[in-house]
Amino acid sequence: MLLDTASLYFRAYFGVPDSVRAPDGTPVNAVRGLLDFIARLVQDHHPDDLVACWDDDWRPRWRVDLIPSYKAHRVAVERPEGPDEEETPDTLAPQVPIIEAVLDALGIARVGAPGYEADDVIGTLAGRAPGPVDVITGDRDLYQLVDDARQVRVLYPLKGVGSLQVTDEAWLREKYGVDGPGYIDLALLRGDPSDGLPGVPGIGEKTAAKLLDAYGDLAGIMAAVDDPRSGLTPSQRKRLDEARAYVAVAPKVVRVAGDVPLPDFDPALPSEPLDPELVEALAARWGLNNAMHRLLTTLRK
Repeated sequence: MLLDTASLYFRAYFGVPDSVRAPDGTPVNAVRGLLDFIARLVQDHHPDDLVACWDDDWRPRWRVDLIPSYKAHRVAVERPEGPDEEETPDTLAPQVPIIEAVLDALGIARVGAPGYEADDVIGTLAGRAPGPVDVITGDRDLYQLVDDARQVRVLYPLKGVGSLQVTDEAWLREKYGVDGPGYIDLALLRGDPSDGLPGVPGIGEKTAAKLLDAYGDLAGIMAAVDDPRSGLTPSQRKRLDEARAYVAVAPKVVRVAGDVPLPDFDPALPSEPLDPELVEALAARWGLNNAMHRLLTTLRK
């Protein structure tokens, strides 16, 4: 089980009231919500391994160099020497170090890599996995990893994590008319304002799906642009032709990396905390006794 951790703690932050606070008044709604999410996921799905995948760099320079608008609207502080600071709610940012400390004390693997997003860590680990993989994310970009033959699926939270949309190839084909790899072409043609991906003007999701159905993939669509006998409308041909520069670089930006150099780590789901005394201290300091007890009870089963 691979967790898109930031996606989940953002959901927890907005799903759990900020009245959930530590004894000193610090909001811990995202921390408690994430712990409850993990407990529910373990209880419902019984993974052997669980990895909290981390954004060491949420806006990698190599992606920005290709498409400068990539996540640009979410930058709070630009840092030429390192990762830009992401715009994060004032009461969420201080909770992220607490989440790191709690996961580490529990012994739940938390894995990131300099210069890469959690998506890239997930893509790399999914590619390496010898058995079934469940990716837990609220980010549709990761639909590209769906692969029935390798038993890789995406579980997309609809309400908390108790109600998950099971995304497999059949679901993707019914919803979008594509398979996992085909979702990359669909996403880059359609664009994604939340990631600052412009897409091809005038090519929305439905049109992109129809073009992919007619021409197979992005290469087939661009070949049709150059073929006067193809069935593209004049406006489609014009828009795609004008978007050649974007289309040439967008696949590298949208496709998650599958070759991220990762540190050594133990993905096994712990049955006991790595540092029981620290877990107890963190639970007391941040008012997480009940959430921690629920998770530890689930881990021990």
